[in-house]
Amino acid sequence: MSCNKKHTPEIGRGCCFCDCGNELEAQAMEGCYKLHETNWLEEYPDNIPTDIFEIRFKNTRRSYYQNVNNLDLKRGDIVAVEAQPGHDIGIVSLTGDMVAKQMRRVGFNPHNGEFKKIYRKARPYDIERWQEAISLEHETMIASRQIAADMGLNMKIGDVEYQGDRLKAIFYYIADERVDFRELIKVFADRFRIRIEMKQIGARQEAGRIGGIGACGRELCCASWMSSFSSVTTNAARMQEISLNPQKLAGQCSKLKCCLMYEYDVYADARRTIPRLREPLQALDGEYFLVKVDPLAQTMSFSTSKGSLANLTTLSISRVKEIIALNRQGQKVESLVAEGDEDVAVEPTYRHEEDSITRFDNKNKRSKRSKRRSKDRAEQGAESKEAIETEVNSEPKSEPKSEQGAAEGEHKAEGESRGRNQRRDRNRRHDNRQRQNAEGAETQNETRQVEPRQNTPRKVEDKQRESQSREGQQPENQPRESRESQPHEGGEQRNRGNRRYGRHNRGERQNRDQRPKGQERGEQQKSE
Repeated sequence: MSCNKKHTPEIGRGCCFCDCGNELEAQAMEGCYKLHETNWLEEYPDNIPTDIFEIRFKNTRRSYYQNVNNLDLKRGDIVAVEAQPGHDIGIVSLTGDMVAKQMRRVGFNPHNGEFKKIYRKARPYDIERWQEAISLEHETMIASRQIAADMGLNMKIGDVEYQGDRLKAIFYYIADERVDFRELIKVFADRFRIRIEMKQIGARQEAGRIGGIGACGRELCCASWMSSFSSVTTNAARMQEISLNPQKLAGQCSKLKCCLMYEYDVYADARRTIPRLREPLQALDGEYFLVKVDPLAQTMSFSTSKGSLANLTTLSISRVKEIIALNRQGQKVESLVAEGDEDVAVEPTYRHEEDSITRFDNKNKRSKRSKRRSKDRAEQGAESKEAIETEVNSEPKSEPKSEQGAAEGEHKAEGESRGRNQRRDRNRRHDNRQRQNAEGAETQNETRQVEPRQNTPRKVEDKQRESQSREGQQPENQPRESRESQPHEGGEQRNRGNRRYGRHNRGERQNRDQRPKGQERGEQQKSE
């Protein structure tokens, strides 16, 4: 590609197109495609026939073709290869001895023992048709999904790949159960006017075709190097003592992560030497229960209480086997740790500071705000110090020290007298305010006192007539004193209300206090 203009690469194919010149050109872009390999035998001489090349297509689809025309091919060349029907366009991704090793790794077997052929290097016309086919893939995928949903098929079409000559398209779909898509193929053929091929893939293959970043921060293994997938079970997590949390164990494909099987064999071999404990270890100071097992370090941790980490003791596998043998003979050991062994936790040493996980733990670390504040204070202190020095230097030095001391003493005495007068005035105002408050409270209490109500004879007679008219029980010729001593319903209700609010017998107490003692005794005798 002769121009210096930056072009947007086609991520699915791993190339970019340039139409700056008279003819359309295409160039492979390293690192922009899935399942990238490094040909580490490229500089070495070839030892086996090299007429077999690895050709890559969209995303993770790859195949192996034979160079029957003895073309001078190298990595990154765009070629036209045999297809059924027509031809397809691909990019050479691997040459030399690495091709045989890769075929052996992925288990590739040619159809009927014959490899498909490489026709030629792609021409501008082939590249133009190829670019047109790539531009139709997204629209075709959206339309095919809508058609499958309208037909009520339980399937998801994840990707569409057009052949280089636009005669055929591969539809990749995911389905949990068997799907009868014979009618669907007819609809697709009638709608898109191409030959249809349906290919079912799993959730892991779909994640590899889409790509992404894993929880480890690296590119997904299924998109970078893994081409064959093995079954993963929760037994792998149990073997490695990983928490059975579905959110952490599942990958972007909603299946168990493939990396759970990477170290499974190592843990399985390490666990073969670990003894199985059905009973706690017996010692003179008590029983010890198994809490934790570290297969790689070949250690077992025991605790005095079951299900907790109290008094945790870590022992080697050999020491645990010795204690088990003694317990089976009916003997108890004096202590779990042997005399020569010491239960000391060995911390790892790091060759470089950047390898330590505590490199960011700075105990003396201060926030930016505190640093800025201390810096501002230091600047203010320096400025004030400079200002004081300039003032001292600018003051006249002709006055004698005695006159300055006398002036300072007079100023100090004047300030003390002024402060003494202010305190005296403040205390006087406070006393006046308290005296006014006390006089106001006394006048308020006097106004609140209510004089006792004295019933006149006329009012008493009116009340008696009203009560007789309401009840109809009291005779008119009844003596006045006996009529006053009779209870009254309204009076009882009033007394109850007065008792409730604390006003009962208030007027009687006040009248009793005002009357002489002889009159009180006469009233008591009359009532008896």
